[in-house]
Amino acid sequence: MNDNLKQHFRDSEAPFIEQVTGWLQQAADQYRPILTAFLNPRQVYIAQTMVNQLDDVRMTANGGYPQAELKRVLFYPDYYEPQAADFQLTLFEVVYPVKFATLKHGQILGTLANSGVERDVFGDIISDGTTWQFFCETEMADYFSDQIDRIGKTKLHLTAQPLESAIDAQNGWETITTTVSSLRADSVIKAAFNLSRHHAKEMIEGSHVRLNWADLNKADYELALLDMLSVNHYGRVRLVEIGGETKKARLRISLNIIHSK
Repeated sequence: MNDNLKQHFRDSEAPFIEQVTGWLQQAADQYRPILTAFLNPRQVYIAQTMVNQLDDVRMTANGGYPQAELKRVLFYPDYYEPQAADFQLTLFEVVYPVKFATLKHGQILGTLANSGVERDVFGDIISDGTTWQFFCETEMADYFSDQIDRIGKTKLHLTAQPLESAIDAQNGWETITTTVSSLRADSVIKAAFNLSRHHAKEMIEGSHVRLNWADLNKADYELALLDMLSVNHYGRVRLVEIGGETKKARLRISLNIIHSK
């Protein structure tokens, strides 16, 4: 990838950029589609930026339903027409005693993440308040089906459903436009959840914040477009637009925010 493009990305993103370069090379050299694991919105954005520089390779992202955050990406030669089946997605419904138990997103995420797999083999976990579903790689469906029989003390089983049966998820996102002094993580958290800068900094340094599903402990970390922060007890915030500066040299930004219940 040319240096002009690289300067738009962080040094820490170099390994992922190398990975995408390899996938693109494979799709071009072998003249066939290449499928990834689940990528987060920032990774999909980077991949799309790289694909836009090429004439002979394209990409499509699919997470199983229209509002998906985490998606598998298919890189393919320009002659190829992607089909839904190419994305190898399985939708599981969590069947549990609804009258006697209440499940939460964090419990399901923890159970899946602690089942001995990498985080990128399963995608979004969705709910309408009672029914819970999640998406995973079809290659891992049997594994999850065999391994997951309880969440906490609640006994359950997983039932595969057609993708068209994905529920209408209650995601609760709201969009705000605001200004910040900088794109530092603590500044954005302060703006999103109306906290003091000091408290935002403490949350980060106390390991209560994750960036794109990975731990973040530097309050001065500069955010980039489509980065997602998860803040314990407060919710999640995604940077969706970076605008110009105000007369007071503050930066205009738009955020998607979902508050913890």
